[in-house]
Amino acid sequence: MGNEKVQNIKSDVALREEAILQFWKENKTFEKSLKQTEGKREFVFYDGPVTANSKPVLHTMEPFSFKDIIPRYKTMRGYHVRRKGGWDTHGLPVELQIEKKLGFQSKNDIENYGIANFNKLCKESVWEYIGLWKNFTARMGYWADQENAYVTYHNDYIESVWNVLKKINDQNLLYKNYKVVPWCPRCGTALSSHELAQGYEEVKDLSVYVKFRIKSPSTSHSTLRVSDSMSSGRANSCKKTIINNY
Repeated sequence: MGNEKVQNIKSDVALREEAILQFWKENKTFEKSLKQTEGKREFVFYDGPVTANSKPVLHTMEPFSFKDIIPRYKTMRGYHVRRKGGWDTHGLPVELQIEKKLGFQSKNDIENYGIANFNKLCKESVWEYIGLWKNFTARMGYWADQENAYVTYHNDYIESVWNVLKKINDQNLLYKNYKVVPWCPRCGTALSSHELAQGYEEVKDLSVYVKFRIKSPSTSHSTLRVSDSMSSGRANSCKKTIINNY
């Protein structure tokens, strides 16, 4: 084709999609669907938020499709379905991204830099990605109130969570117990199972034995074998924690 530039020619289907989306936007079709069913039987829909720490990817279309189809169907059946969008702005994914950007290696680096300054960068980062997600959901025709979406770091959202927790406690539905959770010594925080699986590596390591003083003279010896092969860098770091706790 020589030096000729390849033109980005859109298909009829793509052009038709864009025309419909523009029609919905100009005529406020989503808002009208809510107004039309106002006062009718409610169908409760909670939009589980995505973590705003990365660009939208193809596999995220699947859950958004289900979250769009079901409220649309219920609306067509005469239900009033409020659809409030939301953004998860908390957690390690966002913080680790900023740590990597700043070249931090430990929690002490954050404290020396200043927690307020670090939080400011985290907030700026999530809003960059929220803008990308808004464009993504709009392009796929996802109907939700993204302009008044809840944001998990906003005080009103945090207060609502504490309020719900208090009401649960007032009904004596909370209890205290203990649970073994993964721990990251570098971050100084507990990890979710999803976070633990990130960067997981299988490694060979030495077995660890812990000797305990016996209480009964009838017992010749007591030895606890912690592990023959504890996998992942995080697990290796946790060996010391296990031993020290004993």
